Amino acid sequence: MKNTWLGSLYLALAASIWGGMYVVVKVVVAVIPPIELVWMRYCVAFITLLIISLIKKQSWRIHKRDLVLVVLIGVIGNTISIVTQEFGTMFSSAQMGAVITSSTPAFMVIFARLLLKERLNVKKAVSVGLATIGVLLIVGNGHINMPGQLGGFFLLIAALTWALMSVLVKGVPKSYSSIEITNYSILVAIVILTPFTLGQLHEINMNQLAHPVIWGGILYLGVVSTACGFLLWNRGLQLLNASSGGLFFFFQPLMGTLLGWLLLGESIGGTFWIGAVLVLSGVLLVIRE
Repeated sequence: MKNTWLGSLYLALAASIWGGMYVVVKVVVAVIPPIELVWMRYCVAFITLLIISLIKKQSWRIHKRDLVLVVLIGVIGNTISIVTQEFGTMFSSAQMGAVITSSTPAFMVIFARLLLKERLNVKKAVSVGLATIGVLLIVGNGHINMPGQLGGFFLLIAALTWALMSVLVKGVPKSYSSIEITNYSILVAIVILTPFTLGQLHEINMNQLAHPVIWGGILYLGVVSTACGFLLWNRGLQLLNASSGGLFFFFQPLMGTLLGWLLLGESIGGTFWIGAVLVLSGVLLVIRE
């Protein structure tokens, strides 16, 4: 029961951190192109996690039999999913991003059934259903800019690949710490993205890059959203089964909308609170199970 509560807390915190990410990406991507932005935030995250691992004296040893799985996590989740998410956010609205990426838990249930043979019972189905309806009510408060079809396509790819990566994390032996897995997968992404990035860095406007909002956004994306967020998400998935853990992803649009109301003065209607209750009800069903 302790693992259930801890895993739930880690996943809820990770998704809540990511809730404020779309607004930051929308601002920073206007100055730094998506691939370069992902590469920068990963470099910041890798250095952050490296310092943490040195302080905690983490082992960096990994068995050859587990290397392929860790590389797959880095390629599918940390590279393809995040890059397509950045492109999707650039071409579409933040609200559309919340709508499409909120389909991730449903994809996680499917992948968990296919790859891990996790049983889908009535309670899990009801939980996902309640939370899905809740998210649709939350993001349905404002007008969604649908012409960004290309952005929607990228966001759908991001949702699919993130769901697959989250299920693959469950296959990593628990003998590895979440710091090891997170840092190795980030390192894989850095290696893949570096050839596409180095030749383009000179095109970034350095005067704009020096603006506190831009470099502050990079630090937030690297330290908080990537290092801390990935660390919490991977650790939470190690403590819960994949199909139940995916439900906590719904905290992302929930917190994103709530923060927009609190910090930016965005208006929300009564359907937000109904949606929030449905999301939390779905989560509580999983925790009780």
